[in-house]
Amino acid sequence: MFVKKENSLRKFKLVGFIVGGIIVIFSIVSMIIVMVTYNSQFPKVERHDDTITLGLRYDDFKEEYPRELVNFNSGANQLQGYIYGLENDLGLVVVAHGLGGGADSYLSQIIYLVDQGWQVFAYDATGSYDSEGKSTKGFPQSLIDLDAALSYITSQKQFDNLPLLLFGHSWGGYAVANALHFDYEIHGVVSISGSNSASEMIIEQGEKMMGTFMVTQKPYLWIYQRILFGKTASLKATDAISKTETPVLIVHGIDDESIAYNGSSIISNFLNTALPHVSTLTVNAPNRSGHNSLFRSQDAIDYIEKLNIDYRALYNQYNENIPYKIQQEFYAPLDRSLAQDLNGDLMDRINDFFLMSLSK
Repeated sequence: MFVKKENSLRKFKLVGFIVGGIIVIFSIVSMIIVMVTYNSQFPKVERHDDTITLGLRYDDFKEEYPRELVNFNSGANQLQGYIYGLENDLGLVVVAHGLGGGADSYLSQIIYLVDQGWQVFAYDATGSYDSEGKSTKGFPQSLIDLDAALSYITSQKQFDNLPLLLFGHSWGGYAVANALHFDYEIHGVVSISGSNSASEMIIEQGEKMMGTFMVTQKPYLWIYQRILFGKTASLKATDAISKTETPVLIVHGIDDESIAYNGSSIISNFLNTALPHVSTLTVNAPNRSGHNSLFRSQDAIDYIEKLNIDYRALYNQYNENIPYKIQQEFYAPLDRSLAQDLNGDLMDRINDFFLMSLSK
């Protein structure tokens, strides 16, 4: 009798040991998968080669739109900042850019804002363009960098009499909304194509890559982001927006291919609420309601579509390997201003919102 019980106990312990070992091994492998996959999504972003891309070039606008260069620290890295419209006194709009670009990726929007009478403070986030950093590190880094930018701005006397407003897209859209967690006097926030939280966005993207297996990786993602960013990784825009009375305009394209409109987006949390300080704008124009296309005019979309057909023909002509010089020749005569022509209705709505925010 005692022998049977002893054997049963041994088997139970053996099974427990095996199960425990499997859990440990699975956890170690999962943590490695999360770390490698996560880090691969946030590489360093160098300035794009403007001879083979369609972005605006600051050198083409520097005489009409001079800017002052400033530097400030975000953690161990020095970030590059740019101040436009130094003679404007309507207010200071801080522009937070999206992942994969830098401040100059939003020259069209910056120029528009300056033309409306705003002073603009833009900057390259960690690991982006002319700022220091071996990588862009992770989604919460955008919020950390914005906090550093706002800390710098509030320490500078030249901005003392300027109302402070925030404008962010994508990575920056997440940051400007979550900046309301912090103790800054902000008059208005425009968040475009932003995700509600770092975790929601990463999980959404992870499910696209890994399918249902991503469910098993959520605890390890939470741990890794917590290791990298502390409590900042857990902040949610919904909490920040709900606890403030600062006017907020949330903009999102119905066909957003990066941050799902009915998924991790900020806007999905406010479509059926009635908070008086929150406005939502759903962009639903044909071919102009994607993550980036919502900024473009129909003329810009039509022009780009034509160029894509021409480029595809060239791509096929050179068997999918277009020589660098041929690419430069293709891009040299193109109309960059037309390709980056803004959705005027959207930008006017944003400008009107900022003006309204000053009266609150």
